[in-house]
Formats: sequence, structure tokens, C-alpha cells
Amino acid sequence: MLVLGGCRRANESTPAPPDASTVAPAPHAAAHAELPADRFSEQGMLAEAALYLDDPEFRRTALVDSLANPRNTYSRQRLDAYGLRTQGWDLLPVWNPQSIPATPAIAAELRAHRPLVLDDKAPRIWNGKRPTTMAAWVALGREVFFGYPLRVEVFMNWALEHPDVGERVGVRAAEDGTYPGVRVFTDIQGRTSLGITCAICHTSVGERGRVIVGDARRAFDYGALRLAYHQDTGIPVDPDLARRMKSWGPGRADVTEDDDEDPVAIPDLWGLRHQTALTQAGTIKHTGPTVLAIRQETQLLHSNHQKVRPPRELAYALALFLYSLEPEPSAPLSSSDAKLVPHGRELFAESCKGCHSNAAFGGPPMPAEKIGTDRALAFGGARGTGKYRPPALVRVSAAAPYFHQGAVPTLEDVLSPARLASSYAKSPLARGAVSGHTYGTDLPAADRAALVAYLRSL
Repeated sequence: MLVLGGCRRANESTPAPPDASTVAPAPHAAAHAELPADRFSEQGMLAEAALYLDDPEFRRTALVDSLANPRNTYSRQRLDAYGLRTQGWDLLPVWNPQSIPATPAIAAELRAHRPLVLDDKAPRIWNGKRPTTMAAWVALGREVFFGYPLRVEVFMNWALEHPDVGERVGVRAAEDGTYPGVRVFTDIQGRTSLGITCAICHTSVGERGRVIVGDARRAFDYGALRLAYHQDTGIPVDPDLARRMKSWGPGRADVTEDDDEDPVAIPDLWGLRHQTALTQAGTIKHTGPTVLAIRQETQLLHSNHQKVRPPRELAYALALFLYSLEPEPSAPLSSSDAKLVPHGRELFAESCKGCHSNAAFGGPPMPAEKIGTDRALAFGGARGTGKYRPPALVRVSAAAPYFHQGAVPTLEDVLSPARLASSYAKSPLARGAVSGHTYGTDLPAADRAALVAYLRSL
């Protein structure tokens, strides 16, 4: 998932990723002997919960083993602070806040400039009882996804106070009147605040407030929201930061931990169980649910400025909830496109399956030089590995814009040789040719149409 943060000034250079052999061996690797044979089966995930929650040596081993490039910023932060027991993040206070959805009544209070007050009886995210069934874990994970605050977010106050701004930047109410991803909560100082959760980026809110959980909110323009706040309040903003936020556009943000300019498109969350790496740059080797739980645990504590950490039960529950997400069926094809699907399936097997090889039509990370797309993220100092992870293609017909930075507006353009020309101008991010990922661009037009039809059927 994305944690939306401020962008920074660009570095003059970024380090090349090291050979994986430079990673120091993790201690107590024998803990892996206790792992279930199939870590992603229901039985396996339930059994692994106890190892993640109760065995600090297991957690540390899992972290070290999961980092594809131990020298990037993301890895160094975690190696220096996670799973150390007597120092670092293990010493942070555990935070299980009171949290309720933001509603039209809350928005009215903000517009009236009245302070938010959370009742003492407002529920906390978790009742303190560890789940024992998959259904209970997933239900708790849903509460975390929608309810656990990433941080106080003053810009969301502005979006709810000014409905025209909120609508313009994609902060929209669901059909029940609540704002998915926006919560009223008791912050770490005990004050009532407004904040954001995972759902602000990873739920779409469509016509009549229909919510699709796990679907990237491609209408959410975080940069535009922040700029509107600064423009309307007169609070100064660094000109370079303003320039960068303006360049993001809907569905994109710079979320990395370095000074590089490498905004990424908000990803869908489909098919995570099948992916062998996490993040677009393959920063994390995804070997089991503990790895995803550590990803969520450290993301939540890091976004809360490393002042508190979530109960680990919440991180594990969130991981299992993300595994449970299933996409809606793709839109029905026209009769003419449906006839092209069998041929498109054959072309996919010939041209695409070498990289998009798993059950979600994603695959293991590939060298960025081989993919040939924009290099900034793959070689960035924050999360760079020198590789890109082929995204899952389930429901890819609804996943525009494409590539990790969202530079290509349609599936047809992904396969079109026209986007490789300097005259290409269909995308505001293109500024001419969008290079790389040339697979399929050399096919005849009829074959490209068949391949697009097949992709739309996934």
C-alpha cells in the first residue's frame, strides 16, 4: 500500500543496487523449520500467526530475508530499528486508538469551525482478543484497513470543509454517507483529530457512492489537495515542492523515502498472495504472510512518525484481509471483441507470459534494463532494486493509466508503437515518447487488437 508523504529535493545521483549476496545471514534461521508447508493456505496462515506474533527471532529473520536490497533507505531504516527487542521500534508504545468514520455530520462541524469531539465511549479498533479463525482475522483486518489512522491529516479537514475541493480531488462520500479512508480518532496526544487510513488510496468511490475495496482510487489527487490548502489559506509552501505536487496528477504521488522525483501510480491490491515481491520496484521478497504483516506493521508506525506502533495482531489481520480481496469481474466484452479472445490468449502466451506468469498474471521482478521504462524508481535510493515487478493483470481493463508511473492512458497505447515516437502526446506525463515495455508493439494491428481483447477479459 501507499503511504502518502511529502516529496523532497532530488539527489544528484542514486546508488546502484548491491548483489544480494552482500546481505548478512539472518540469525536463528532454524525458525523456518517450524513453518507450514503451504504458507499461503488457510491452515498455513493461521499457524504462522503465532510465529509472527510471539517469536521475535522469527520476525527479525523474516525481515532480513525479505529485503531485496539491504542498502536502500527502506531496508536500512528497518534493519536499524525492527526486531531488535531491547531497542528501536520494539520499544514504541502500542497504539490502539478510538476511531470512527467521517460522516456528513462531521463535515458540517468542520464547516462550522467547531472543534471535533470524540465520545469517551467511541470504539477502539481492536477489542484485545486475538482472532482464532480466518473469518475473524479478515474481519479485524477490514477494521484496520478502514479505521487505523496513518496520521493526522490537516489537508483532509480542508477537503471536508470545502466540498467543491473534496469532489475535485477525489475525496468523496460512499453511499452510506461516510468518507472511506477518512476517520475521526484520538491521536497519540489524546486529542480528537481527523486522519487518513489505507482506504483513502485503495478504495474507489464511483457513481452513487459505490465503493470497490482494493481498487485504486485513481481520482484521488493528493498533490492538488495540498496545493488547494496552501493557496486558500495563504500558508507558504516551498516552490519546488509545489511544482512537484502539481506534476503528480490524479492517482499518483511521491511516496518514497528519498529526495528523488519518482512518483508512482496507486496500485490495485488484487492477487497479492500470488506475487513473489511487494512494491513496484520489488523492494520486498514476499515469501509468506509474515513478510506482508511486517510491511504493514512498519508502514503504520512509520507513517505515524515512529512515535507508536500498532498491535501486531492488527498488522497480521490487515495482511490476511488484503489476501482476501477479490476483484469484481471485468466489464463484458462486445461480441466482436469476444471473438478475438482465443487468438489473444495465444498471443499472450507467446509474448507476455514469460513475465506475467503467476495466477494473478503478475510475476517475479525483472531487470529494469530489460523492461526499459523510466528508471527513476528502480534505481532510486529509497526502494531501488534495479528491477521492476510485473503487475498483476487481473481486472487490468479498469487499471488505467499504465506502467508504474501511470504514463500510458490505455491498453491500446501500451501495445501501440505510436507511443514510442517523439510525437506521442496522449498522456500529460508523456512529453513525447514513452519508452520501454515494447512487448507486443511489433505485432500487426489485428494481433494487437486481439491481445487487448484478451487482456480486457481477465
